[in-house]
Amino acid sequence: MLAFSSIRLVVLAILSADPQRPVHFDTEIIPVLTRAGCNAGACHGAAAGRGGFRLSLLGADPAADHESIVHQFEGRRVHPVDPELSLLLRKPTGGLDHGGDVVLREDGPGFERIMSWIRAGSPRGAPRTLTAFEVMKEASIGDELPVEVPLRAVASFDGGPPEDVTRWTLWTSTDPSAVRVESDHVVKLSRPGQHVLIGRFLDRVVAVRFSVPLPAEPVDLTAEPRNGFIDDEVLRVLSELRLPVSPPASDAVWLRRVSLDLTGRLPAPERTEAFLADASSEKRGRMVETLLQDDGFADFWTWRLAKLLRLHSLPNEPESLRAYSVWLRGEIVRGAGLDSLARQLLTATGDSHVVGPANFGRMVGDARGHAELFSRFFLGSRMGCANCHNHPLDRWTQDDYHGLAAAFAKLDRGRQVRWLPRGEVTNLRTNEPAVPRIPGVRDLAAGDDPPRELTSWLFEEEPRLFARATVNRLWRGMFGRGLVEPTDDLRDTNPATHPELLDQLADDFIANGYDIRQTLRRIALSETYGRGEAVLPGNVADDRFYSRAYSRPLEPEVLMDAIADVTGVADSFPGSGFGRAIEIVDPLVPVTALDLLGRCPSAGGCDEGMAGTGGLPAQLHLLNGDLINRKLISDEGRLGQRIAEGRSDREIVAEFHLLGLGRQPTDAELTAWCERLATGDVRQRRLRLEDFVWSLLNSRSFRDNH
Repeated sequence: MLAFSSIRLVVLAILSADPQRPVHFDTEIIPVLTRAGCNAGACHGAAAGRGGFRLSLLGADPAADHESIVHQFEGRRVHPVDPELSLLLRKPTGGLDHGGDVVLREDGPGFERIMSWIRAGSPRGAPRTLTAFEVMKEASIGDELPVEVPLRAVASFDGGPPEDVTRWTLWTSTDPSAVRVESDHVVKLSRPGQHVLIGRFLDRVVAVRFSVPLPAEPVDLTAEPRNGFIDDEVLRVLSELRLPVSPPASDAVWLRRVSLDLTGRLPAPERTEAFLADASSEKRGRMVETLLQDDGFADFWTWRLAKLLRLHSLPNEPESLRAYSVWLRGEIVRGAGLDSLARQLLTATGDSHVVGPANFGRMVGDARGHAELFSRFFLGSRMGCANCHNHPLDRWTQDDYHGLAAAFAKLDRGRQVRWLPRGEVTNLRTNEPAVPRIPGVRDLAAGDDPPRELTSWLFEEEPRLFARATVNRLWRGMFGRGLVEPTDDLRDTNPATHPELLDQLADDFIANGYDIRQTLRRIALSETYGRGEAVLPGNVADDRFYSRAYSRPLEPEVLMDAIADVTGVADSFPGSGFGRAIEIVDPLVPVTALDLLGRCPSAGGCDEGMAGTGGLPAQLHLLNGDLINRKLISDEGRLGQRIAEGRSDREIVAEFHLLGLGRQPTDAELTAWCERLATGDVRQRRLRLEDFVWSLLNSRSFRDNH
């Protein structure tokens, strides 16, 4: 059974076909070329074309393509008298060698369509606009794998009845090992889970999701505890996929996790002990409130936002970064809605040494960089691909990209940030000055104020755009992965694992005044967040549906501060005035240890999907570098002080477990360590204790947030 009255639509599509109407180039020949791969980037759609024949990428410019096919090369690509001799047909069918594959069959519908068009004189045809495109699939999928699912794609032109365009749609699997297109009409699914097939027709790209349940018995999750819509939606998806949930995390694990996620810092031992001793059912809620109001929260989330905004120092202007970071932290401390913060970033002008948000546009070199920073931060979208051609997987066009850049072209990015009377960028598609534009929506009029028009669009016309991008990042900050990954690549063809949940979080964020604390509070107190990481036989393959918690490495700055907290030896950042690594919002501040641990080395920002693990250099530095070793041998450090105080091995082992792992050692752990540490030699005891702390700091239990 096909979704949303597909039988009716298909019947209409068949009936709507007009055999008397001549073939239309823009909407009927372009899809044939796209389906065959002729205008792909690896073929004639490349920037320079192939073999002297250039087409626009994926048919983005039909007028230029018609000119290239019909009129260039002295018109030899089409043969109106004997269409079968046309180069446009002979080369892709293998009749003439052209260095490419055979992509058209002489007995196929694509060949016949191009032949009919050439016979008719190769016209471009009257303007015809695609107004709707939908893909339908079976509403439910059975248990047996592999399974074949019929597809149907329908399109409407100029608001008319739907037409069947299934055979002219380009189907692309994001994971061919799980989803494979067997024919124009059937997709074969061979692995359980959520999978995506991308369908492209002309300039429309849609993602078709398939949820294939595990070949196991259904799981009953109705009795699982819930605390709001997050749990409702996550459990719904888990039930659909037949994934059982792991038991809740212990109080000790939860406290360490939430402290790291909200403040970037390990919980102090006295806080851990008080929390574990508290028998109240309300203690988690109280702890979340305490952490949200902690100075560490302001420091940590200033650092997080600074990375997204690409804060960095400017040559000979330390005042600019200082003003920017102080303002940013002040907004977080006072609990300002992120909409207020965002409005200031878009509209602020003045002395950037004093007016912090005026530095937003100074973090990039020009209007195009400004447009790309805007799209990543405000929309969670990588619009840069549309600089040279229409985005192949998103809705953004070259006009959108250059039009958005033109909206920032008049900004003076000197110390005194101001709007100038003149300024433009060139639209690389037309080689003319770009018209300022709200991307995907409309061009701006000559008298419009671009930053205020963009602000109005974001927070009055389309508030979900900014809200979805923001809550997706907040979710990633709490779980280690976003509902959409990477978090700066939100698009229809990269769907969320839980699309309904993403929308619910966005709506809740808007309803609560764009308050990041409220969204983080809701996540932290959900049963989903509180789940343990124990792997069950039924959820061992789950890496994105939240049937269990996922360990992830501590970020370089967080790890460096955690090591300092456990050893009791603070790091030194000469000339910076900083006491903790998390306070360093400028990636250009030289800190060798952070670079070795994998911090983003560039003021231009790093891919938001990258994990700062540092690879082999980080491992070697942690194993044998001075980040840990010099702190272990220091008499002023925690270990040296405890030895000087005459503490027993048992006391030292228990204290460092509590500091680093957020829990007391088990009896077995305590006994094992005491046996290894036992010696009557004072120097040997010191070395063995150093080895104990070293092994703890290099363990996955310490270096991961779990």
